[in-house]
Amino acid sequence: MKEFNYKINGAPYRVVVNKSDTDLVELEVNGTPYTVEITPKAKKPKAVVQRHSTPATPAQSSTSHLVTKPAGPAGKNTIQSPLPGVILDIRCKVGDTVKKGQTLMILEAMKMENNILANGNGKVTEILIQKGDSVLEGADLVVIE
Repeated sequence: MKEFNYKINGAPYRVVVNKSDTDLVELEVNGTPYTVEITPKAKKPKAVVQRHSTPATPAQSSTSHLVTKPAGPAGKNTIQSPLPGVILDIRCKVGDTVKKGQTLMILEAMKMENNILANGNGKVTEILIQKGDSVLEGADLVVIE
């Protein structure tokens, strides 16, 4: 038997748990007996992680893609995601000449916007993500030569 004292919206409640098992709990709240049926938690389906490799088809365009860290070595000068998040804005395009420290894109992580900066001077040769994509830490974002 376990006893708990709660205050809800200023009103005191004395809860005594008389019997408990996986399906039912018998308890008293301020002297009134209750039998509570416990519903087991539904297991969440595991998310499928796929690397975005082909242009989105009309059926896929409504959902964002999850960009993961590649298995093999990256290109010459690849900008990687410093932390997991969602791409809010892309401020460069293929063919643009960028300078070190220039903002290439905005990454939202933990309710904060983070500027992803160029780590050197060069030309953007490839953008590996799209606006709205979810990325993991270390995922390749942009290739600069």
